[in-house]
Amino acid sequence: MLSAEQNALVTETGAGTAGGALMRRYWQPAALAEELATDRPLAPVRLMGEDLVLFRADDGEPRLTSRRCPHRGADLRFGRLEDGGLRCPFHGWLFDGKGRCLEQPAEPEGSNFHTKIRMPGYPCIERNGVVFAWLGPGEPPPLPEFDCFAAPDAFTFAFKGYLECNWLQALEVGIDPAHGSFLHRFFEDEDPEEGYGLQFRDRVDGANRPLTWIMREFPCPEILIEDTGYGMRLTALRDLDAASRHVRITNLLFPNAIVIPLGNDMIISQWHVPIDDTHCWWYAMFTSYADTLDKRAMRDQRLKLYTLPDYRPRLNKANDYGFDASEQIRATYTGMGDDINVHDQWAVESPGPIHDRSAEHLGISDRAIIRYRRRLIAAIESVAGGAEAPMRGNGPGEAPLAVDTVAPREGWDETWRSHDAARRARSGWAAP
Repeated sequence: MLSAEQNALVTETGAGTAGGALMRRYWQPAALAEELATDRPLAPVRLMGEDLVLFRADDGEPRLTSRRCPHRGADLRFGRLEDGGLRCPFHGWLFDGKGRCLEQPAEPEGSNFHTKIRMPGYPCIERNGVVFAWLGPGEPPPLPEFDCFAAPDAFTFAFKGYLECNWLQALEVGIDPAHGSFLHRFFEDEDPEEGYGLQFRDRVDGANRPLTWIMREFPCPEILIEDTGYGMRLTALRDLDAASRHVRITNLLFPNAIVIPLGNDMIISQWHVPIDDTHCWWYAMFTSYADTLDKRAMRDQRLKLYTLPDYRPRLNKANDYGFDASEQIRATYTGMGDDINVHDQWAVESPGPIHDRSAEHLGISDRAIIRYRRRLIAAIESVAGGAEAPMRGNGPGEAPLAVDTVAPREGWDETWRSHDAARRARSGWAAP
């Protein structure tokens, strides 16, 4: 467990907090690119407690700046996109999105007052359907060399969803390899279905039974943890018989993302981004090593589960996450339907807006969470002391690979690596 002071340290990310200072030293998703795909490409953004506005400039590049005009505080969400920037409708002040005021048309001719006005302007990078922002000091580093960024656009799909909880409890479910045997348990093993959140019905490479069966019948995995330049690699091992074991490789991308396998030829990279201390977004980037993705079909699937333009889940705490007591008896462990994202949503929201970690009791199966929290606290304290932010990329041989496979009991480590190498060779785009 953590002390109350430690819990505040790792959950609070607003301006001026030590945790916020750490988080701002990593690229963070600010919006989906589709949010700017309108006749007026502008979207309000709330990120780590800061109210911002994102817009696409005349050059096509995204710009992120303060939502409040520095003149008299008017809301720039309603700004005019014109003359190469964002103009405040109150008095016509024009901003370039990088913090500079270009015009003040109500000031006397020849006035240089506009040159004295600066407001926050944050660098942005758009990659495979997501706009990332840098809210930290100095020049930002390049995006890490992860597969989700390297893949051609046609092999990726991005979406997001809203959660009513602190970012950390949303992140921690992704580094908990044991929870899938319970939270995502299905009592019947159906054939794989095409749909979002049904990946636990897929068949594992080399196995004759779907992942639902493996998770249900072998609920106590051996969990191995490897520290890496990007964060941590997690290995969950489930011995299926005397000769074979299930190997599931997932990753923590420090400080607030995970990379997990989805079937045999796809991974999900998912960021858990603070809106404020009691709400967060998850941003998911699906990356295929096999075929190009039908983005329209994938988006249509999600719109059955989420509303626009707010990306709110249709099943939520207001309707008890669709809980059905009879289903809990006969079909699923939670009684909350087939979509495992609903299961996760309940698990991370039900402890409350900010989970009190001073009252919890962690066991051996929580070892990845324990290790991560120690590294998070150390990183926050290190940055507060003036050090560089750690774990901002992958070194040689440290790519965050995500794999689900069945391997021999002996030599399992080489088997999952061979599985990954084979799908990369099939992909045509992935580096060896």
